[in-house]
Amino acid sequence: MLLAVDVGNTQTVLGLFEGERLADSFRLATDHSRTGDELGVTLGALFELEDADGICLSTTVPALQREWERVAERWAHAPLLTVGPGVKTGIPIRYDDPREVGPDRIVNAVAACERYGPPCIVVDFGTSTNFDIVSPDGEYVGGVLAPGIEVSMDALFARAARLVKVDFVAPPSVIGKTTVTGLQSGLVYGFAGQVDGIVGHIREELGVEAQTVATGGLADLIAPHAQTLDRIDPHLTLEGLRLVWERNA
Repeated sequence: MLLAVDVGNTQTVLGLFEGERLADSFRLATDHSRTGDELGVTLGALFELEDADGICLSTTVPALQREWERVAERWAHAPLLTVGPGVKTGIPIRYDDPREVGPDRIVNAVAACERYGPPCIVVDFGTSTNFDIVSPDGEYVGGVLAPGIEVSMDALFARAARLVKVDFVAPPSVIGKTTVTGLQSGLVYGFAGQVDGIVGHIREELGVEAQTVATGGLADLIAPHAQTLDRIDPHLTLEGLRLVWERNA
């Protein structure tokens, strides 16, 4: 059994693979101060860590990499592969400095290219909203980084004293009749419009109608209201980690 781990700044997503099949998945809050032993105890309450034959890790939180190494050594007793420079991905990286690209962005591109074929655009709704592009030749050619939904809304609430936090749900209509529905409309249709605008410019620059795939925790909220998002794949990052693990076996 493979344990795929994607450690983001806000959330950590775990996937248990039996061969090519995703048997189970979990989503946890990312605690930057959590130790490897604390992680081991937490994971042990969710599944049998000893069943893991290997762990494939993507992390955008460098301080937690050593803690996950401790999980692999002390709790799972399994080999750990951390996605980064020198790891085989099966996809050429056409970036000025490949070391700057987040590992989650690379594994998303790997999975999208494998599942849907090039050219493609991955839109990942996380702490930031990431747009990652695979060219018609199957090469990772770069992307766009924009502020994420939760980060943007938290900043708005912090700076506007009379505004209150709202549930992240679609409003009944675009035109809000209350402050709450007005905020919800701005959230949903504002970010959907951002996606459509950026995807349109990417397609124009590529010169092809690249297909799109949305992933990340809030993809289900935005995708139905964006005209340029073709499909949602909630486990795209985990699938990319599985593929990278196999390509380095």
